[in-house]
Amino acid sequence: MNIRQRTWGRRAVAVGAAALALGVTPAAIASAAPSTTHASSSAAIAGSTAEHTGHAKPTIVLVHGAWADASSFAPVTARLQHDGYNVLNAPNPLRGLASDADSVAAFVDQATSGPVVLVGHSYGGAVITNSALRTPRVKALVYIDAFAPDAGESAVDLASAKPGSALAGPIESVFDAVQDPSSPQGDPDLYVKRALFAEAFAGRLPNSVGRMLAASEAPIAAGAVQEKSGQPAWKTLPSWFLIGTADQVIPAAEQQAMATRAHGKVETVRAGHLSMLETPAAVTTIIERAAASVR
Repeated sequence: MNIRQRTWGRRAVAVGAAALALGVTPAAIASAAPSTTHASSSAAIAGSTAEHTGHAKPTIVLVHGAWADASSFAPVTARLQHDGYNVLNAPNPLRGLASDADSVAAFVDQATSGPVVLVGHSYGGAVITNSALRTPRVKALVYIDAFAPDAGESAVDLASAKPGSALAGPIESVFDAVQDPSSPQGDPDLYVKRALFAEAFAGRLPNSVGRMLAASEAPIAAGAVQEKSGQPAWKTLPSWFLIGTADQVIPAAEQQAMATRAHGKVETVRAGHLSMLETPAAVTTIIERAAASVR
């Protein structure tokens, strides 16, 4: 297979760490209804925001990532809406880091008003890192099992920075490549091989869920995960990080390293890479903590 030999090559062995949650199952939808415990704790956070700022709550903009769509945030969206937040899922075309960031920034500028908390999961973290500096509305960043690159880093770079990704291996055993005729030749769409999903994405979810997710992949262009990041927004904006300690896609040690250099506020949860589906209450709580900081 000849996939951008000049820059792709064997560095692609760990590119799977750019993967994101891939949709939502009926069980996940059923679990989206907030529990009484979650509602009371979230209400306390929301109430604190209103008391101390006297302003309306910020808009929450969610950004999915590779092999995903907005449904991956469905359980979290339901909880945030229950708690009175305006929630929007931004488009993430998965065509290139800079262009994806432009799409998210344009969405924030044109579809929202007032302050925004920008949330990214996995590759979506790289996108929000770049898009947040392109719109003054973003006041806080939340990374969920996500990349937070520095300038000059790519998802490929970060995926191989620490050992432990279940997707590290020869490219031919990790991805299926499909050349879309509308895309530049040599920049194929990448799909994670279906057999890897149970281990890499859905190891803590029922096997039937893993099969459903594998059948629902939205591909990412190979060039997107090689593209270098621009100046990171986390250097000037407050950031929060939720780290799944059992993540086999972006190892927890790498997530912690990125959070530390960003001086981010860190919370951990016993979950794999799909924290939004496994522990949506924990994801909702950290987003609301970030929202409570917005003045």
